[in-house]
Amino acid sequence: MSRLAIQTAAAPAAIGTYSQAVRAGDTVYLSGQLGLDPASMQLREGIEAQIRQAFDNLQAVADASGGGLSDAVKLNVYLTDLGHFAKVNEIMAGYFSVPYPARAAVGVAALPRGGLVEIDAVLVLG
Repeated sequence: MSRLAIQTAAAPAAIGTYSQAVRAGDTVYLSGQLGLDPASMQLREGIEAQIRQAFDNLQAVADASGGGLSDAVKLNVYLTDLGHFAKVNEIMAGYFSVPYPARAAVGVAALPRGGLVEIDAVLVLG
């Protein structure tokens, strides 16, 4: 099966040796997105702004893949403070509708660039 790298200027450029997403057949694997503004490559200020920006970045990459967040079947959310889990749920409700994707939320010691949240996703296009 061939793999196709997905790239868009509407989301932050990769800051390492990875693609923003890779499509293999009808499945798209989106790399983790921080709350980075794609134009300035700076983190948004505060947890709420970073969560929204991370979802906006995921949306941009999902759009570039030919799909959208409505095609998400799995999300992984990484938080440096699990006390922000309720805020993730609140904001996530504005980006997704029933049936919601499966999801894991993991507390981590640190994230790249000092981020407070990172979110990745798997889409299935159909």
